[in-house]
Amino acid sequence: MAASFETWSPGDVALQSGEVLRDARLAYRTWGTLNRAGDNAVLIPTYYTGTHRSNEAYFGPGRALDPARHFIVSIDLFGNGLSSSPDNHPAPQDGPRFPRTTLFDNVACQRRLLNEALGISRLRLVTGWSMGGCQSFQWGAQYPDMVDAILPFCGSARTSPHNIVFLEGVKAALTADATWSGGDYAEQPVTGLKAFGRVYAGWAYSQTWYREARYRDLGFNSIEDVLVDWEADHVDNWDANNLLHKLWTWQKGDISANHLHDGDFARALGAITPRAIVMPSSSDLYFPPEDSEIEVKGMPNAELRVYQTDWGHCVASGHAVPAFHDFLDEAIRDLIDN
Repeated sequence: MAASFETWSPGDVALQSGEVLRDARLAYRTWGTLNRAGDNAVLIPTYYTGTHRSNEAYFGPGRALDPARHFIVSIDLFGNGLSSSPDNHPAPQDGPRFPRTTLFDNVACQRRLLNEALGISRLRLVTGWSMGGCQSFQWGAQYPDMVDAILPFCGSARTSPHNIVFLEGVKAALTADATWSGGDYAEQPVTGLKAFGRVYAGWAYSQTWYREARYRDLGFNSIEDVLVDWEADHVDNWDANNLLHKLWTWQKGDISANHLHDGDFARALGAITPRAIVMPSSSDLYFPPEDSEIEVKGMPNAELRVYQTDWGHCVASGHAVPAFHDFLDEAIRDLIDN
């Protein structure tokens, strides 16, 4: 079967860690055509357990983002199994020896791909869910002169202490597997991956979602059905080292943690001059709207729009909540059509 995506190499990449990622590869896919003016490009970065394929939930015919009108690009994060990752990179940078990459590193390479491979010098919009939202903030602070607007949903400009603790919990569940072997496992640590999925499920949706048995909307009959499904997703679809690589990237998320802003978070927020709508879920347990409110107050051209829901973080997952996509499309139109 022909590949459904392209790959591009920025060559050897000097990382913020001081390491060099040898012969890096970025996977990406495009939809639509770049117009003659070059002003219809939209970037949708990928999220934690997503790929470019997952991002197809956020655009389509007749929607605010439509390949008939926009040139849509989705670039896969380092570590997601399609771009350079622990499970696909050659020795001596394979497995747990894969160099750690930050969102700053990812976005720097994404900019090069857009410029050098696709001829894109300006982005009409950068938008994405979860870690895709974190990258939207990163783009706004890192390359504000290249971006017209950003719309991060269910994400943050800096990973909060509580979010870091949540991620430590799922990490501990995975690495407690006796077969983990410091990442040099002979076979996937299935018990650890199942534990990872079970712990994660408790944070992905809200307390109300579970109390009101909203899992029935997804075709599940019980909480146990939900947990078994989360187990299977992680066992069937994800490499343990890849998950932990991206987890580290997520934990280190901070738009100010670079030479541009020298750790000054307020300065980094102030540098996000593109128009912005920040869209948290009202019941998100690790990207709460209170954090988004703080971030928006520090951004010069931003608006906060909270989506009221009991679906927690997963309100934006796939097409589970059609009303959310209507809300998202309205915000996108307000940013790029006005």
